[in-house]
Amino acid sequence: STQSTWGFFGLDSMAIGKNKSKNLGRRKGGKKKATDPFLRKDWYDVRAPNLFQVRDFGKTLVTRTSGGKIASEALKGRIFEVSLGDLNKVEEEAHRKMRLVVEDVNGRHCLTNFVGMDFSTDKLRNLASRRFQTLIENVVDAKTTDGYLLRLFCIAFTKRSPCHDKRKTCYAKTSQIRAIRAKMTEIMTREATNTDLKGLVNKFIPELIGKEIEKAVTGIYPLNNCFIRKVKMIRSPRFDPSKLMELHSDFTPEVVGQTVLRPVEETA
Repeated sequence: STQSTWGFFGLDSMAIGKNKSKNLGRRKGGKKKATDPFLRKDWYDVRAPNLFQVRDFGKTLVTRTSGGKIASEALKGRIFEVSLGDLNKVEEEAHRKMRLVVEDVNGRHCLTNFVGMDFSTDKLRNLASRRFQTLIENVVDAKTTDGYLLRLFCIAFTKRSPCHDKRKTCYAKTSQIRAIRAKMTEIMTREATNTDLKGLVNKFIPELIGKEIEKAVTGIYPLNNCFIRKVKMIRSPRFDPSKLMELHSDFTPEVVGQTVLRPVEETA
């Protein structure tokens, strides 16, 4: 019979509505109320070092301090990529991207320092798309006087010599390329090791190192469009608050608390 068949499979003792496997995902107390995650976040101003004209260049968002999660610790180490044209208000320098890292947080202000530089993709493609020239690149690791180890990437292109105006191409020989790279290494190492990070960034912005290389290799083969196209931070020294405040000398730290004098009790 049907009853004996169900009893054979062990289903005759099952009650309706008592299936535990269907109730595993349910919780007591009903559905949790959805809240906006932005209600638990705060906005912080991001300040650039005094190497640039525009100091407050943006804002960033972070979850408010709660429990063991501190907002200032979550902000430290954030890297922002900003166009140099926006930082110095010069449209011709918009192809250069500066990388700034948050090293300290004071109040609602994130104090940043230089951590790298790069060229935009369209600028590099525009330089490399020209024909009948030789592209020369070089990479140098150099350490500044204040302990920053940087990797510098240099790029340059040959140009027509005034003695060969009728020649359509301007290709350099292998021996000339080798001599130009040796000059690049010498000049980049000298310029980076004789100054601190602030002085080196001041050389990157007006492209003084590229112009110095173009002058030095004129006797080997004339160059054109010589740039330090990329700078990468390999190692940085231990964080020094006084050095960071030198880069933010115009910034006044916010006073967290104020001393309050106890009122004098009146004697009877």
